[in-house]
Amino acid sequence: MNAEPKFKSSDNMNASHAQNAPAFCSVWDIHAYYGESYIVQGVSLNIHEGEILALLGRNGAGKTSTLRAIARLGNPTLKHGEIWLDHQPLHNMQSYEASQAGIGLVPEDRRIIQGLTVEENLQLAQIEKPIGWSIDRIYELFPRLGERRKQEGTTLSGGEQQMLAIGRALARDIKLLLLDEPYEGLAPVIVQEIEKTLHLIREQGITTIIVEQNAIAALNLADRSVILDTGQVVYDGTAKEVLENEELRHEYLAI
Repeated sequence: MNAEPKFKSSDNMNASHAQNAPAFCSVWDIHAYYGESYIVQGVSLNIHEGEILALLGRNGAGKTSTLRAIARLGNPTLKHGEIWLDHQPLHNMQSYEASQAGIGLVPEDRRIIQGLTVEENLQLAQIEKPIGWSIDRIYELFPRLGERRKQEGTTLSGGEQQMLAIGRALARDIKLLLLDEPYEGLAPVIVQEIEKTLHLIREQGITTIIVEQNAIAALNLADRSVILDTGQVVYDGTAKEVLENEELRHEYLAI
């Protein structure tokens, strides 16, 4: 069993809610490896429906590996623990099965398919059920994509590619959106645009976990935060408290 977090939220109402309310997504004591390298060392977390959870930590803390384990990618290999989403067990699934169960991963490199237009990237996401948002609805969320629907996806700007990657995830019928470094390399004005989009997505009831080196931006967006250090949870509580706790930020986020 993993150790208790070093820092606990002092916000009693939110802490009680986090501990006692039924979790929409529950990760229990997961351990994952890259070959012999032990990366995710007993991570547990709960996230409630419609929440945005900021999963934070220094480089190498195990954030991306935890996301990949939740998405059931082959690497890292999950060797122990359980992952549940909306009463469905994911821990014995492969990645395509987890996707069908409602996981939508937007990886750090965005994975825009070369040679396909914006619209073709979106259409490809809807070849297999379950289908989520219509393409027209995605264009309403991201008007720039509508304007560039016939443009090859890999020729878009970095911010536009991020919009396309999120739009492609929404084209599936997702229950949990996993965002890995969505602000990386983007100008501040584009970061603000992506933030507004994530607020709109939350209003639609979609639950989100965001991994982001721009911790302040992620915390200002999130309801709650989990902080990892060397593959273990060292804080689980409100995002507000992290913003107010200088000791915590300095020790684990270097801010």
